[in-house]
Amino acid sequence: MKIAEDVITDEQKKAARYAKAMGHPIRLYVLELLSSQSCCYSGDLSEILPIAKSTLSQHLRELKDAGLIQGEIEAPRIRYCINKENWEEAQRLFRKILK
Repeated sequence: MKIAEDVITDEQKKAARYAKAMGHPIRLYVLELLSSQSCCYSGDLSEILPIAKSTLSQHLRELKDAGLIQGEIEAPRIRYCINKENWEEAQRLFRKILK
């Protein structure tokens, strides 16, 4: 009998991590916004989105932990951008799965 580690590939693990991070409409909105422009400040996002700043921070942290976005501190604000390499990898993995 094969165990999960023998069957599940690294690509599948990465795709699942990206999918989990993308599993909320707010996070999808942030990804769409950031993929259409160079960067955005967290304060600007909190003005656009009708959610608490702490909630937005949690969503941004989830995307950042998955490697889909990156943040740079420009005191007192944080500038977020798409992590292009991982974003392209996620797209490639999803295309492969959804072919």
